[in-house]
Amino acid sequence: MSYQQALQESGLTQAQVDQYAADGFLRVENFFTADELAAYGKAVDAGVAYRTSDDHRAMGEKNLYEQTFVQCMRLWEDRDDVRPFVFHQKLCAAAAALLQTDRVRLWHDQALYKEPGGRQTDAHLDYPFWPINKPEAVSVWIPFQDVAADGGRMSYVQGSHISGITDFADIGHLHGGDKFNLLDDERVAAMPLIGVDAPLGSAIFHHACTIHCADANNTDATRRVFTMAYMADGLKRSRDEAYFALDRDEHKTGELVNGPGHPVAWPLETDALPLPPVERGPKTGFSFDMPD
Repeated sequence: MSYQQALQESGLTQAQVDQYAADGFLRVENFFTADELAAYGKAVDAGVAYRTSDDHRAMGEKNLYEQTFVQCMRLWEDRDDVRPFVFHQKLCAAAAALLQTDRVRLWHDQALYKEPGGRQTDAHLDYPFWPINKPEAVSVWIPFQDVAADGGRMSYVQGSHISGITDFADIGHLHGGDKFNLLDDERVAAMPLIGVDAPLGSAIFHHACTIHCADANNTDATRRVFTMAYMADGLKRSRDEAYFALDRDEHKTGELVNGPGHPVAWPLETDALPLPPVERGPKTGFSFDMPD
């Protein structure tokens, strides 16, 4: 497959790819149909409900990270009805087109459900969280309902992906690092922070080095969002720190990331979807383990 084929299958235009390259993010309206999102939303809801069924804590009993969102990663691995969403070929082709490459792998998927009263998501960029050697990765943020200001809406620092910033910003201060606001960095202080409403059916793509944050959820409904991150084929593990998905596939630093936890997402060679690894990760971000 080629970049031009990725562009064609994705439904994106060259102008949209150019806009993404300049801004570091791109909202595409009507990317999914209502019927698709109804089915996929039901599947993800069921996955999140299962993963959180034994967590009965009130919001105030959770740490700051958990007050930011309910995070359920790698749902494709234990939900057959989520797998077609993660490997949706129009979506995966869009990732390839925006990365301007001819082959992409899945990095991970994750539900990010921000409950009523959920705190703001601190400004951060994804790349420092991911031990890969190049930021040749794109995330897509897909809401299952209209999302606007005060309902957990995303904001992006326009152009920040080319600012040179790769600092790790500790969401919810989970790792005990120094508290700081990435938006105060002089390298991006003059760049606009743009809030992006997300109507149902839209998909918002952002670069691995784009600084982004999200509003608190001041509504009485959970903000239901599913995200996937895709990377260009050929990336390598960049450091030795513990990272479940890479450790599970026994990837050592400097080795290509190409194990079963990170299968090729586009193009698929057959109609069959990738099979998931046998070993499962934690139920939620940093909480309960999956059952045997």
